[in-house]
Amino acid sequence: MSESESLANQREGDVLAPTGLEPETLPGAQPVLELLDSAVASSGGQNRPGQRTMAAHVAQALETDRHLLVQAGTGTGKSLGYLVPALHYAQTSDKPIIVATATLALQSQIVNRDIPRLLESVEGQPESETEVAILKGRNNYACLHKVEGGYPEDEGETLFDMDTSTGSTGKLGEEILRLRKWVDTTDTGDRDELMPGVSDRAWRQVSVSSAECLGKRCPLVESCFSELARARASESDIVITNHALLAINAFEGIGVLPEHEVVIIDEAHELADRVTGAVTGALSPLMISSAARSLRKHTKASHEPLEQAGRALDQALDGVPAELLPKGLPPRVASALQAVRDSARAALSDTKSDSKNTDAGRQMARAKVTEVLELAERMLGVNDEHEVVWVSRQGSWEPGRGYIAADDSDPATLNVAPLSVAGRLREGLFDGRTAVLTSATLTVGESFDAAAGALGLQGQGAPRWEGIDVGSPFDYPKQGVLYLASDLPKPGRGISEEQLQRVVELVEASRGGALGLFSSKRAAELAAEYVREHTDLNILVQGESSLRALVKEFSEDVNSCLFGTMSLWQGVDVPGDSCRLVMMDRIPFPRPDDPLSAARTRAVAQNGGNGFMAVSAYHAAIRMAQGAGRLIRSVGDRGVVAVLDSRIATQRYGSYIVRALPPFWTTQRTEIVIGALERLAASVNKE
Repeated sequence: MSESESLANQREGDVLAPTGLEPETLPGAQPVLELLDSAVASSGGQNRPGQRTMAAHVAQALETDRHLLVQAGTGTGKSLGYLVPALHYAQTSDKPIIVATATLALQSQIVNRDIPRLLESVEGQPESETEVAILKGRNNYACLHKVEGGYPEDEGETLFDMDTSTGSTGKLGEEILRLRKWVDTTDTGDRDELMPGVSDRAWRQVSVSSAECLGKRCPLVESCFSELARARASESDIVITNHALLAINAFEGIGVLPEHEVVIIDEAHELADRVTGAVTGALSPLMISSAARSLRKHTKASHEPLEQAGRALDQALDGVPAELLPKGLPPRVASALQAVRDSARAALSDTKSDSKNTDAGRQMARAKVTEVLELAERMLGVNDEHEVVWVSRQGSWEPGRGYIAADDSDPATLNVAPLSVAGRLREGLFDGRTAVLTSATLTVGESFDAAAGALGLQGQGAPRWEGIDVGSPFDYPKQGVLYLASDLPKPGRGISEEQLQRVVELVEASRGGALGLFSSKRAAELAAEYVREHTDLNILVQGESSLRALVKEFSEDVNSCLFGTMSLWQGVDVPGDSCRLVMMDRIPFPRPDDPLSAARTRAVAQNGGNGFMAVSAYHAAIRMAQGAGRLIRSVGDRGVVAVLDSRIATQRYGSYIVRALPPFWTTQRTEIVIGALERLAASVNKE
């Protein structure tokens, strides 16, 4: 949809209706558009119709207290489209506004690039005085008390517990020493400001979870990085955070964020999954054993009952398949879990909270036991209408043999998750406040229905909302080709020889400049190995270096290729000639053995719907739209998106998925695509 077409299309509830309204005529829009024009002019930018339309509708939503869904294609200038109305609202209402993203990368971009540029461009106006803060979860900040030895070392994470045969002791020690030096100089303690970064194992040596934190009892609370960040947020006009912290604030009754009446959610296509992840719980016998050891080491409470209950649960889970438990917990598992619950409750009673006790080891032990208790209670109370429970087992990696799939004798974990987060979002996020949700991929076939349903904006009692697609400045049919490789065999378990051969044909024609998006790490590695054997192209593979370094090299070398998995499907921004071919080896359906997707599919079917289309096809459509969006990043970009999964052309659901993608010119003819790539490669290499 072009920007000129999008201006006349607005969605309210379930009805797509023409509005014919100019942005300036919308309630609350005029001063916001004047501010936007000033900001764009000051920064030397160009007026973008889609951006103006978005800013006007966001302003109207804040003025009328109505929820808004905005699909804003790549190149719209989406961040400015909501930040300008946010600045104006914060200044005129004297109320804070929350901006939440799915990824820390976008958080950093907004705080370090977008907002400073915006504030500079409106210098001299009231909005330039806006105070902005970034707020993350507590374990994203270094804990001074832990750095200074106030906490016992985590079990299994000390230098003496590392595997010296791999050299990990030395590397971990170096990282911890560097962390300690950094803590002495940093003003924020924010992990993302540490360059280069460190491993999760090293970071755990200097951080604590919210449950482990001593809070006001901590002797260093006055200089605590996390508390200082929260204090700054409480005094700011705009607070930038992430979906997970937003969920904790909304659902767990923990006032992490300042009181607010407006929230703007970027990367909104990720919200339901991020919230699901935040409220999904996992309990294993190993966790219970760890909690019991902490009790023994740091408290006077009896640890034996909890230890015995953990062993009983391990025995009860022996032989239980790694799958969804549609009928609930097996009786022997439920009985063992009751013993875990009762012994954890007794242990907590023996170590009653003491507001004056500053023993960090005791706090860590209580935190672990509390987590065990809460998970056991939740799993015992599962109602399959609202939550589901399943067993998972972790496979292993053996040198020379590779990944060994798990079997029913491998260590088990019990998992619990909500069947849907729609109700939680409706009550915890949308009730009593105004929400603006935006992404480049919110619709499928020009419909917001699937996204709205997942977010709790459909059905009886749903709040009023509007949806608008402001289009994109790109001419997709002229700038890009969508190639559907219908002649390839239906994909099997792994990447096929035919797919590998087609990858070589395509990258040879394009002479590199290819981003390969694969369904698994193994597929990406096999493709890289195959292309290296058959060409002399520079092939970069995710995992061989940091993602940032790989993307930088890919961007700078116009004839290189970058192959990887899911983290490359979104967030990679490489405009220009370096990315002229995007390849996807298969439609990114959820794993067929994913218990939560299976439960959700079954629930839709039981209510008379098409479970596959509502869950799997929708998930795949949004993921493919994100992947295809890596190709055209500026008005001068050209290239090909190649889908090497014949099902997209031969199965009925294929057309549904294609409708979610940018409207490229589409073909199934390989020779046309090869010719287009060869001409593009010649142009790039100036032949």
